[in-house]
Amino acid sequence: MFPITQAPGTTDHHEALLRLWRRAVEATHHFLSPADIAGLERAIREVYLGAVRLTVALHDDAPVGFVGVSGDPGEPLSIEMLFVAPDAHGRGVGTALLEAAAGGQTVVLVDVNEQNPAALGFYLSRGFSQVGRSELDGEGNPFPLLHLRRETPSEPTEL
Repeated sequence: MFPITQAPGTTDHHEALLRLWRRAVEATHHFLSPADIAGLERAIREVYLGAVRLTVALHDDAPVGFVGVSGDPGEPLSIEMLFVAPDAHGRGVGTALLEAAAGGQTVVLVDVNEQNPAALGFYLSRGFSQVGRSELDGEGNPFPLLHLRRETPSEPTEL
């Protein structure tokens, strides 16, 4: 792992995160066409970055990854997006973001594109299990999603 710091994501980060997202998607989502990526990029810019709680991983003050989560207190945490710059893959950035986002949550949910085996392997190796599958993605496109869940036992209470 190389040294990173983490910071809450703000609108000031959005353009850099969008560029990072595009590089990461082009490196890992080979099943998407250029038109698919362009459409998703618009949605990421206009809707999704503003709809999640963002945490940004920084290396030398430059974003190298980010995670966006949703979920109210008392509900399972849902990882809506986790992307790492291709040159930072395998260096602990994704794991650090995942654990920071999931900290203290007993149930964490995430959906992974079935055609992205590296992402599936990442989550399975970090304690997630597949609990379902959808034929279409959240936008109704023919990109099947695997629904994953990780449960961490809560601390026992004393009587």
